[in-house]
Amino acid sequence: MYQLGGMAIYLNSRDTQLGRGETIADTARIMSRYLSGIMIRTYAQKMVEEFAAHATIPIINGLTDLLHPCQILSDLFTILEKKGTYEGLKVAYVGDGNNIANSWINAAVRLPFYLSLACPEGYEPEREIIKRGMEEAEGRISLQSDPLIVIKNADVVYTDVWASMGQEAEREARSQAFQPYQVNSDLLSHASKDVMVMHCLPAHRGEEITGEVIDGAHSIIVDQAENRLHVQKAVLEILLKT
Repeated sequence: MYQLGGMAIYLNSRDTQLGRGETIADTARIMSRYLSGIMIRTYAQKMVEEFAAHATIPIINGLTDLLHPCQILSDLFTILEKKGTYEGLKVAYVGDGNNIANSWINAAVRLPFYLSLACPEGYEPEREIIKRGMEEAEGRISLQSDPLIVIKNADVVYTDVWASMGQEAEREARSQAFQPYQVNSDLLSHASKDVMVMHCLPAHRGEEITGEVIDGAHSIIVDQAENRLHVQKAVLEILLKT
């Protein structure tokens, strides 16, 4: 916002009347009178949807437990910047079927790339999202448990942390379940020779991805991180002009 000439205000639940029992609907209506737009990062997707339903200004989903669309927009821009097209590309997602995986499925429905996901049993993407995605993408989305099959000839390999925010208590169990899904040099050797490696950060080196891969020739993670700034400015410019 500052780079676009505007101002930004950070508010948590203690800074608003939500922490004192005010309804989401009332907060949305009142804040719509004060602000030009709101980005919300929270756990519950339903909270963002309810807020947007009652607001009269643009509401941006900055992150929920279900979806992370702003991250995926930046990732898609980075791929286009590097590859020049989405047509026919194979994106391999290896790891937890979390909000990032769900958002990749939504993207694959809309754009002409192939998405293959490898997740341990019990850690698959949201059932309704993967079901709808497979139906609408007409064969361009697949899900299985074997990372070697998923990563074969992949043009892009993407991973994320094994335990997201709010899942700290599951960390040990998740670490055991996800060990075969670490993105390392051995796994990467099955991908395309010019494969690009992506991670939404922060990364836990030595867990979901090795430091060797993060710092290696195939990594575009730093460029990917930079592009979050540029793409979010574009989102703001588009929405605040309407």
